[in-house]
Amino acid sequence: MFELGHGFVGRWWPVTAEMEILELTDEFYQDPHATYRALRERGPLHRIRLDGVVGWLIVDHDVARQALAEPTISKRIGSPEGQAVLAKNGAAEMFNTAISDNMLFADPPQHTRLRRLVAKAFAGPAIRDLQPRITSIADSLLDDISARTTVDLIDNYAFRLPIAVICELLGVPDDDKADFRSWTAVVVSDTATNEERAAAGVTYFTYLTKLIAERTDDPRDDLLSQLIIAKDHEDRLDQHELIAMLLLLLIAGHETTVNLIGNSVLELLREPAIAERLRANPEAIPAYVEEILRFQGSLHLATARYTTAPITLGDQDIDADEFILISLAAANRDPARFAEPDRIDLERPESRHIAFGYGIHHCLGAALARMEATTAISRLLATFPDLSLDGEFSDLTWRKSLLIHGLTSLPVRLAARTESRTGPVTDTDRVSVMA
Repeated sequence: MFELGHGFVGRWWPVTAEMEILELTDEFYQDPHATYRALRERGPLHRIRLDGVVGWLIVDHDVARQALAEPTISKRIGSPEGQAVLAKNGAAEMFNTAISDNMLFADPPQHTRLRRLVAKAFAGPAIRDLQPRITSIADSLLDDISARTTVDLIDNYAFRLPIAVICELLGVPDDDKADFRSWTAVVVSDTATNEERAAAGVTYFTYLTKLIAERTDDPRDDLLSQLIIAKDHEDRLDQHELIAMLLLLLIAGHETTVNLIGNSVLELLREPAIAERLRANPEAIPAYVEEILRFQGSLHLATARYTTAPITLGDQDIDADEFILISLAAANRDPARFAEPDRIDLERPESRHIAFGYGIHHCLGAALARMEATTAISRLLATFPDLSLDGEFSDLTWRKSLLIHGLTSLPVRLAARTESRTGPVTDTDRVSVMA
C-alpha cells in the first residue's frame, strides 16, 4: 500500500504482477492531482482495477495524445463489440447505450459523416454571431443576484448561463425556457434517481421532436434550423441523428461549460492577485481561461474507449479488447510537457493541452465553451470587483465523478457591485468555431 502525495489522497496495491487496485477516497476527489502525480512518477500508464472496472489508465501527456489519435482504439461502446468489451472488463453498468448513440461514441466512417454534417452548422452564424447575446445573458443573470449578499455561484450563474445559451442556440420559445431548464437540471443531476432522469429524458425527447417538426416547417436563424438543413451533397441528418446531436449538446456541452466557469472562478478566489490583474487587463482573460482548461479542467477522464487490436502505447504492449482510460487532468499537468505544471501562468507558451481532447474527436463545441467562459469571467469581474469566498476553501466539496471535475457548490460574497461595466472581451482567434 502506498500513500500518494502529501497526505493520504488515494491508495493502490498490486493484485497481480500486472494489475493494481486504485481506490477512490473523499480526499482523491478533493485533490486528484496528488494521486495522478504519484502514478505518473511510476510510469506513463498503469493496468488498474477501479471500482470493479479493469483497464489501462494513462497519466502521461504524450501517451494520452497517442491514444486519443490511435485509429485502432474505438469509441463505439454502444455496439455489440463495445458492450462485450465493457462486460469483460467489469464496465457493463457504467454506460447507458441510450446516450452512446451519437457522434461522440462513433468511429469512422460514421463519425466522419456525422461530424462533416454537424460542423457546417457549428461554423455558421447561429454560433459565430452569438457573442453579444451571451454577454446580455451573463449581465442579466448577474443583475438577478445583485441584491443578494451571498449566493451559490454554481447554481445561480455557472449552471444557468450555458442552459440559457443552449435555449438561444435551439431557438426555444420564451414560454418554454423555464420547463426546458427544469428538465435539463434533472437530466444532468448527480442526485436524481434513474427513474427521474428517465422521465425527464422522455419529456425532453418529446419536446425536441416537436421543436424539430416546427423548425422543419419554419426554419429560423438558430442552430437547430442549421442542423436540419445541413447537407453534404444529398446526405442529411435524419431525425434520430438530430435528436442524438441535441442530447449530446445538452449533456456534454452543458456539463463541461458549467464546470469550466466554476473552476475558473474558484481559482480567481484562491489567487486574488490574478483576479486583480484580469480586472486591470481584461484582454488577458482568454489566456486565463486557457490555463484553467489545462490546470483545472472540467473533466477527469476522456470518454470510454477500447482496443480493437493489439497495440503498443508508450513502451507498453496492450492486447485487443482492453478498456482504455485517459486522464486528461493528469496529462495536462505532466511536467515533461508543461514547466511548473501546478502553477497558473498567464504567459505560458502555447500549451497544447488536451482538455478538449485530441484527434478526430476534438470537441466540436470547444470554441463555444471558450466564448462562454471568457464572457462569464469578464462580466463577473466587471460587475463584482470585490467578490470573495463565503467560507473556507477546505469546506468546498467536489463532485464524486471520474468523468466530471467540478464543485458541488461555490458560495461567494458579492459585496458592492460596479454600476458601469466595460464591454465584452473577445479574442477572435480563440472564439472562432473549430470544425
